[in-house]
Amino acid sequence: MENIDRTLDAVGPRLRALRKQRQTTLADLSEATGISVSTLSRLESGARRPTLEQLLPLARAHGVTLDELVDAPLTGDPRVHLRPIKHGHMTMLPLTRRAGGIQAYKMIIPAQTKRQEPDLKVHEGYEWMYVLNGRLRVVLGEHDFILVPGEAAEFDTHIPHWFGAADNEPVEFLSLFGKQGERAHMRAQPKRKS
Repeated sequence: MENIDRTLDAVGPRLRALRKQRQTTLADLSEATGISVSTLSRLESGARRPTLEQLLPLARAHGVTLDELVDAPLTGDPRVHLRPIKHGHMTMLPLTRRAGGIQAYKMIIPAQTKRQEPDLKVHEGYEWMYVLNGRLRVVLGEHDFILVPGEAAEFDTHIPHWFGAADNEPVEFLSLFGKQGERAHMRAQPKRKS
């Protein structure tokens, strides 16, 4: 019983950290979960212990599993259970679970039946992408180019950008994204002297 008490006591700070990490207000979270703002506030402060009926919608709203939300002990199963996220026409498979820092995704964009007009966006961050299969059309500022399997690109996301399938074949690529403008650091071994 003592372990359960400790686990439930730790949920409040974890809930607050997840909400702040996602830059969500209590009102937004209340709307997404159906839990009142005052109850959410008491849960986060530890003044109230969460019930299963509260934890399930909170886990869903934060995009984490119930095990992650309550910090359940690891079962020893090394498999990563990816939960796809649909974003417009794209499917994103998160490859990292840690909060903050650089996030990794496998991105899948379906084949284009007709040439799509780019809708350029800007936001905080820095992105690195590597094409696995298909051809990826990238519009970056004034540049419009195609990346093929084995090619990579990196850019500051303050530059207007858009990407999609270049033709009538789907495209798969890896994306590393850091909201704080963090760049991927590549390490190379020094050249050996002959």
